Formats: sequence, C-alpha cells, structure tokens
Amino acid sequence: MDAFFASVEQRDHPRLRNRPIAVGHSGGRGVVAAASYEARRYGVRSAMPSTTAARLCPKLQFVHPRFEVYKEVSGQINAIFHDYTSLVEPLSLDEAFLDVTENFQNNPSATLIAKEIKERIFQETHLTASAGISYNKFLAKIASDYNKPNGLYVITPNQASEFIKTLDIECIFGVGKVTAERMHRIGIYKGGDLLKYSELQLNEYFGKGGSAFYNFARGIDNRAVVPNRTRKSVGTENTFSHDLTDIREITEELQSIEQDLLERLKRKNFLGKTLTLKIKFSDFQTITRSRTVPFTIQSLRDIAEIRERLLSEVNLNYKSIRLMGLSVSNSDIDFSLPYQLRIPFEDWKLEV
Repeated sequence: MDAFFASVEQRDHPRLRNRPIAVGHSGGRGVVAAASYEARRYGVRSAMPSTTAARLCPKLQFVHPRFEVYKEVSGQINAIFHDYTSLVEPLSLDEAFLDVTENFQNNPSATLIAKEIKERIFQETHLTASAGISYNKFLAKIASDYNKPNGLYVITPNQASEFIKTLDIECIFGVGKVTAERMHRIGIYKGGDLLKYSELQLNEYFGKGGSAFYNFARGIDNRAVVPNRTRKSVGTENTFSHDLTDIREITEELQSIEQDLLERLKRKNFLGKTLTLKIKFSDFQTITRSRTVPFTIQSLRDIAEIRERLLSEVNLNYKSIRLMGLSVSNSDIDFSLPYQLRIPFEDWKLEV
C-alpha cells in the first residue's frame, strides 16, 4: 500500500489531504510511523525521530496512530487478495506477496490480475496500492517500489539480467547500511558489480549472506510464497518520556509493560516458556536477559516472578533507562499469523 497509515488518515480526515503529515507522536522521544508523500518531499521517512522530521518540514502535522483502524482496512484488502489466490504471504501490515501462477480467476496474466486488484482496492477502500510483478520474490519486491504511488511495474525474465546490473546495491534484499559500506570498500556499487565475485568470495566477505547476494545478482530466488508463518514470539516495549533512575518508577513501568504483554499473549493465543527482558540505557547501550522455565507462561504472576529474577541480574546503579520491554518466546505450539497486505506478486505462468 502507498504510505498506508498516512493515506488512511488523509482519507478519513479531509483537512489533512494534500498536506505533509506524519503518523506518530511529536514528543522528544517520538518516532515517525508513516509519512505522507507530501512530507516525503522534505525528506521525512518512517522510523525517523519526530524532532528530525519537524526540523526538515516545519509545517509537518503529526497525527496519533489508530492501529485498530489500520488493521480493519488491512482485513478488507486481505479479503480482496483471497478472491484471487490462497497463496498470500504477509510481510507487514501493508505488504504481502501473492503467487498467482494458478488463480481463482483462471487468468494467465499476472499484470491484468494486479490491475484488477488495484482497482478493487481503490473502489472498496479509496486507497491506492502499488504492484510489482516478476517471476520471483526478490524482483517482485523491488518492482513494487517503482512508479509509486499507485504504480505498477513488471520485470520479465528477459529483462531481469540488465535490470539487476544497473540496480543500486542498497536495493538488494539483505544489504543494509553497514553491508553497503563494506561492499563499497571492495568496489561493489551496482548489482552488476556482484557478478565479478564468485560465491566463495562473497561468502568469505559477507558470511552466509554471500550466497544470497550471488544468486540475486543472477536473478535467482527460489523462495516460495508461504501463506502461513509460525509466530516465534510476542512482546511489547515502551520508550519513556524521561530517563528512569528510581527503582520504584522502574518497577511501576515494568508492571504496566507486564500487563500489556499478558493482554497480547491472550489476544494472540500464544504460549511460551522463555521470558526476555530488554533494557536500553540513556547512552543507547541495549542489554537483554532471558530465562526459560519448565512451564508455559500464562499469568501475570508468572511474568512478574520471572521478570523480578531477570531485573536482579542487571546493574542499575550507574545508568538511567530510556526503554524497557518484555517478550515471551520458545513455544511448543505452532500459531499462524493472520494474512496481511501489499502487492508484490511472484510468478505469473512460469515455474520457479
């Protein structure tokens, strides 16, 4: 979806249309969850500190997020997807892969299916989506970011090789800022530069990711679209408006986080045996402490007792705390995530 959270807010509040807005909190510790395209022209991006966003765009208007509304709209779009295929793999609240090699419409053209889905999304939600169409996930994901907003881009097998050669290395899946800097140091700036290195060399430079980079440079990605994913953990965390130093205040905040975690565990129907405490200090050092128990964590008492043990292992004498979080993992039971959205498509009438 195109600037999903921000677009929903502009749809529901006419006064926000054609204006630079950011979904998130404007406070000193606030972070931008989504930015409208009007705000993006000023360099505002998701995950950016709110103070930085406000400095880049003085007229930026912050809107408090309404996640329940976004989830409801996500469900509407998800229902549209499933009118065409059952092979829908979620990536995030507003993004998904669809495999339409075989589809309920018996339509041999993924491009026509993408156009039809985009039209239905607009008719039923008054929101725009961008679609990427190719024969594998890697290329479909990249194609989905072309011609946004309301875009549609196709990369055929015959086009893939030349397309990848000119692709900035930062666009390749798995290449973050640090990896990109390492690649630049050895002369890799474009997808075509990867072709100069053997798989063995790339593995030596970049570990297990080297094989993936080797294959991506050649347009190879054999990952299937997987409709169901197993949830591995459930957690929650809170960044505080001011740094915490007092143990009573720390305990009170943890009790609130514990309650939130329990509600999430019940809502997700998740049972696990490992509790993890996460603490980020004022100097941004982050530590975690975990404990595994022989029973599933199901009550507030369970969480509180284990958390107390974990907290006792942390030296709180020298640093103030910026963020704390708790999560439960190590489940013996498989739970599947609900389907979610966006529209890169894998494959149309080709074997992958």
